[in-house]
Amino acid sequence: MLSKVYGGAVFGIEATTITIEVNIDRGIGYHLVGLPDNAIKESNFRIAAALKNNGFRIPGKKITINMAPADLRKEGAAYDLPLAMGILSASGQILAPKLEEFLIMGELSLDGSLQPIRGALPIAIKAKEDGYKGFILPMANAEEAAIVGDLDVYGVSNITEVIDHLKQHNSITPFTSGFADRSQTEAVVSTHDFSDVKGQESVKRCMEIAAAGGHNILLIGPPGSGKTMLAKRLPTILPPMTVREALETTKIHSVVGKLKQHGLMHERPFRSPHHTISDVALVGGGTYPQPGEISLSHNGVLFLDELPEFKRSVLEVMRQPLEDREVTISRAKFTITYPCSFMLVASMNPSPSGYFRNPDAPLSSTPAEMQRYLSRISGPLLDRIDMHIEVTPVPFEKLSDKRKGEQSLEIRRRVLAARELQTFRFSHFENIHYNAQMNTKQIREFCILDSASLKLLKSAMDRLHLTARAYDRILKLARTIADLEKTNEVADHHIAEAIQYRSLDREGWLG
Repeated sequence: MLSKVYGGAVFGIEATTITIEVNIDRGIGYHLVGLPDNAIKESNFRIAAALKNNGFRIPGKKITINMAPADLRKEGAAYDLPLAMGILSASGQILAPKLEEFLIMGELSLDGSLQPIRGALPIAIKAKEDGYKGFILPMANAEEAAIVGDLDVYGVSNITEVIDHLKQHNSITPFTSGFADRSQTEAVVSTHDFSDVKGQESVKRCMEIAAAGGHNILLIGPPGSGKTMLAKRLPTILPPMTVREALETTKIHSVVGKLKQHGLMHERPFRSPHHTISDVALVGGGTYPQPGEISLSHNGVLFLDELPEFKRSVLEVMRQPLEDREVTISRAKFTITYPCSFMLVASMNPSPSGYFRNPDAPLSSTPAEMQRYLSRISGPLLDRIDMHIEVTPVPFEKLSDKRKGEQSLEIRRRVLAARELQTFRFSHFENIHYNAQMNTKQIREFCILDSASLKLLKSAMDRLHLTARAYDRILKLARTIADLEKTNEVADHHIAEAIQYRSLDREGWLG
């Protein structure tokens, strides 16, 4: 007897429907075909124990299972439940006339209980697109899948619940998502706040500009000057994610099984990998490709502390993703593209000792040592960082001042106002939402300079030997500064401020 069950496979961050055909005939044997990995090949042991412990059995006949499309590799134990349902239906142990109306996924324990799976959200989106009546999956993933809407999601805890539902003996109530879109002015609940930062007013201004335009930023300062403290507070002034951004971000975290809460992600991700990270862990890939840290930072912040301590090869692989805002993993038989539109925030000491240009420091470094230290970061990578900011030590008077600084919520309101201007400006462009995403054509359209601004920028280009990419970065930055002032024109003082945020390009910075 032949039975068909439907499941899903995640390829990149998108899902593909998998048809599981189970045929039971005379003879003895268990044959599983269709490029299954070892976890799926071992499923017959888990399925046999789960069925036996719940009053069913694997028939002692010839069982042939095909997982189509046969040329797409299937991975993971999430196919246990649809395989078990196919075997029960094909062997006549259950009568499930509506089995083919559902998409089913779940990992079985030996007692028949269900374990959570990865990629529930993209599979649910695919189930809705293909017109399935419902999606049956472990209860732990139900809230995540229910985000999709217009799809009946059935969260189950045990295989017997699935059997009873399919036999229509005990119908399961579809799970209802409690998600509601957050207000654009809702405060971010966080243990970090800019009011905790003493002094550093100029650096706070830089962080506000970076947040308003989505610009990459490099903080350069001695140990203890507050670089990490400032970086950790950046997400508190970023705008809340839209529903579209939240869905994109949640899909990526769902695929790797790193959702920290059930349902849709509300907070922008903040990822801070250690400097010993490998190329593959940062950009993604592997034998069975998975998103890397730059994709897990999508629509959020990637913080690289002690930037020169990262391996040169690791930093260089970020150059293309920083420019294209997506990373493509190519293998002999397939190519996967992961989104990675993130804000890069990096920090570094100004020298190996950490106290370059500080005459009162216990250690010092020569200009030659400083140059060797900086050479660990390539020029093309620095070109892709919009703002190079010097962070100086906080004087005692500021540290001992008990007055609170400006709160993140107040800074965030100004950032939101600037972002609203950019949203309106780019409303007719696809995939362009803030200034840092502008391409050359849009820069020429929205960053028109008067004669004074052109003269100032030309002087800076000649004196600092800036590249064409640095030229575009300065224009984008100046556009954001003008947006914070709520002005349509980019003036010379906007250009001047943008130029001063290129510390590593300025002559004399090394001595």
